Amino acid sequence: MRRRVVAGVSGGPGSLTALHRAAAEARLRGAELWAVLAWQAPGGGLGSRTSCVCSPFPECRAAAVERLREALDAAFGPGGPGVTLAGQVVRGLPGAALVDAVRDAEDLLVVGAGGRGGLLGALRPSVARYCLAHAPCPVLTVPPSPLEAELHAVRRRNAWRIPLDARELHP
Repeated sequence: MRRRVVAGVSGGPGSLTALHRAAAEARLRGAELWAVLAWQAPGGGLGSRTSCVCSPFPECRAAAVERLREALDAAFGPGGPGVTLAGQVVRGLPGAALVDAVRDAEDLLVVGAGGRGGLLGALRPSVARYCLAHAPCPVLTVPPSPLEAELHAVRRRNAWRIPLDARELHP
């Protein structure tokens, strides 16, 4: 069996940064790259109070497959990552799906470690923390790119309607 580098994919900028790092690690290790995207049905799973028996699971899964294709295309383009690539779409919570995708202790799990402060950090559990606590293999957490951090700062500034001071701009 070949070694694998398993990367979590959400489609956001942080997961694209993690995908690039995972591809580089797979090249260094001579491993396969497995891109895993977890999805959940709207309103929760079949035992949830908000779910209905006629949930559109096939449509949700198809949307997840398309999101994975778009993320891989955005990350690598038509040339691909330069290693053997496999995509996997899993119904479930992201952290648990990633830990389940790891085969053994020789694999490497790569996840994005975006900033999680304030209310968002309290409402949604950190996928990276879950993976660090439960994975049977090494976990590489990839911080957001500096450009992504600046983008979030601009969005916060706009949300709070804070005026931009021209002296803050970098030449």
